[in-house]
Amino acid sequence: MKAIVVTDEAAGMSGMKLAERPEPSAATNDVIVRVHASGFVPTELEWPATWADRSGRDRTPSIPGHELAGVVTALGYGSTGLSVGQRVFGLTDWHRDGTLAEYTAVEARNLAPLPGDVDFTVGASLPISGLTAWQGLFDHGRLRAGQSVLAHGAAGAVGTMVTQLAREAGGYVIGTGRAADRQKVLDFGAQEFVDLDNDTLEDVGEVDLVFDAIGGDVQRRSAAMVRAGGTLVTVVEPPEVRPADGLAIDFVVESDRAQLAEIVQRIRDGRLRTNIGDIASLDGAVEALNPTGRRKGKTIIRVRP
Repeated sequence: MKAIVVTDEAAGMSGMKLAERPEPSAATNDVIVRVHASGFVPTELEWPATWADRSGRDRTPSIPGHELAGVVTALGYGSTGLSVGQRVFGLTDWHRDGTLAEYTAVEARNLAPLPGDVDFTVGASLPISGLTAWQGLFDHGRLRAGQSVLAHGAAGAVGTMVTQLAREAGGYVIGTGRAADRQKVLDFGAQEFVDLDNDTLEDVGEVDLVFDAIGGDVQRRSAAMVRAGGTLVTVVEPPEVRPADGLAIDFVVESDRAQLAEIVQRIRDGRLRTNIGDIASLDGAVEALNPTGRRKGKTIIRVRP
C-alpha cells in the first residue's frame, strides 16, 4: 500500500516521503480500516511516540497521522461494536503506525460510526480537534453555563471547536490570536477578540477558564487572570505558573466513542462546523503538509477520491 513515512527525527517534516509499505494485519481487538481521509497535527514529529514504541525501541520507518475516516475491511479477534463495511472515524494509538496510508490497524474501541451524511473529509477533521476541545472544556475545565472562557489560538482547528462548544454550553468566549484572525474568530462565535500583538491581554480581566493552545509567555500571563476556583487548561506544555486560587491542568487527548458521537451529531444538525484548510491527495501530501505560508485551518489528506 501507499503511505507517508518518516525515518529521521532530525529531518522533521522535510524527511517525509511517499513510500510502499506492507498492509497491516489485525491484532486482537483491532479492526483494519480502508482510509478515505486522514488528519495530521504538525507537532506529531516532535512526539517521542512517533519514533519509538512503548518499550523505547526505534520503530522507524513510521507512518504519521492519527485521525481518520474510512471503512472497516476486517475484524481482529475480540473486536466488538463494529462490522465489516461500516463507515467509521476516530483517533488511533500514538505508538502505532498512523493514518497517512491506504490502510491502518486500529483498536475497535478508538472508533465511532460515521453517519452516511457526513463526508469522510469532515470526519477526519474531527477526532483530535473535537475531542481536545470537549475534554478540555468539560472533563477538565468543568465549564458551566454563564462562565467566561479565554480561548488562546482561537482561529486554529482546536480553538474554533473550543469556541463553538463553549458557546453552546452557555459560556462567554474571548478568543485570542493575531490581527488577521479577528474576523475568523468572531465568525466561529467568540463574543470578543484579543489581538495578542497589539492589545493588552490583561485588560480582559478575570475569567473562569483559560483554554491554552499557545503556551509560553501567553500561558504564563494567563495564570494570573484565572479567578478564584477557576481553571487553566493547556494542551501544549505543563504550566510553569499556576493560578493563585485555582487549578492548572495539562492533558493529552484520549479517544472516546461516546464523545465522538456527540461531536458528529452536532456536525449533522448544524450546531458545529469544522475548520478545514487545505485538502490534498496522498500523492500530494508531503507538499501539503509542508506549507510555505501560515496554515489557515486543518490540513486533510484525502487518501481515496
